[in-house]
Amino acid sequence: MKLREVKEILDADVIVGKDKLDIEVSTAFGADLMSDVLAFAKAGSLLLTGLTNAQVVQTAATRHIAAIILVRGKEPSTEAIDMAKELQIPILATKYILFETAGILYSKGIVGCLKKVGNDSFHK
Repeated sequence: MKLREVKEILDADVIVGKDKLDIEVSTAFGADLMSDVLAFAKAGSLLLTGLTNAQVVQTAATRHIAAIILVRGKEPSTEAIDMAKELQIPILATKYILFETAGILYSKGIVGCLKKVGNDSFHK
């Protein structure tokens, strides 16, 4: 699916990356903990998050995330916008909550970039 279709499905605003809407995406990862994104998100995925700071953009760049989708009507910080422009990472914003955003995308064919973590992924 093209990022342009994601924008339409989520009734999202494009904050950064209007020229990147033809990017193809097929997977997504949702988290507000950037340590989880670093541990589990796959390159080329959408990142669904409610965090709006520059750390999100830096984390997305590190994991080669296709685009960031901000949920819950959040707006990115100026620093995050500037960094996203510099690193050429699209940022879109939707008013849907994270759960609904994930569900809507899943119902349209976007799947999780990870289905389940292994038993040894967490310390007991």
